[in-house]
Amino acid sequence: MKKIRLFTVGLIIAAFSALSIFAQTQPNPPSKIGLINTLAFGDAKAGITKYATAMSGVDNGFKVELDGLKTMVTRLQTLETELTNLQKQAATPGQTNAAQLQTTYNTKIEEYDKLGREYKFKQEDVRTRYQRRRQEVMGPILIDIGKAMQDFAKQRGYTMLFDASKLEEGGVLLTIDEKADVTRDFITFYNARPATAAVTAPVK
Repeated sequence: MKKIRLFTVGLIIAAFSALSIFAQTQPNPPSKIGLINTLAFGDAKAGITKYATAMSGVDNGFKVELDGLKTMVTRLQTLETELTNLQKQAATPGQTNAAQLQTTYNTKIEEYDKLGREYKFKQEDVRTRYQRRRQEVMGPILIDIGKAMQDFAKQRGYTMLFDASKLEEGGVLLTIDEKADVTRDFITFYNARPATAAVTAPVK
């Protein structure tokens, strides 16, 4: 589940990587630039309600399968430990049960290899379907958030808005004035907007 969650976070960042909003201005006015940390959108308590709820719904829809993958990982780890212990026992001087140890080892290594193949196949299948489902659910919401950012920039007089998380990730953002971080302001602005037509599809 952790790998998939990390993968999912990578998709969220990529969805906003090119975000910049330019407003028409008079010649040579002072530029007003704002930074928004898009990673904060998914916070269950302080983020964008629609975004966090939708993401939670996607995750819950795959909970059984993700738990199954975790169980498989746990079993693989247990088998690794058992195989290592069997090797140590077989290498013990004066070992008189070598034949039985070898038989047990062969049985467990066969289970380990089979389970490893099953895990790899299932993990890829779940990842593919998770990505597809996430796009179906989150795509309309991300588009709506993008439109809201345009409205926010226009109403507040921002010449440009940048994704602070993306700048920080690329090592571009070295220091900022706290006043430039408008993440909280935008989240409040978005959550207060009337409901839009962007409705998520039911979990399949």
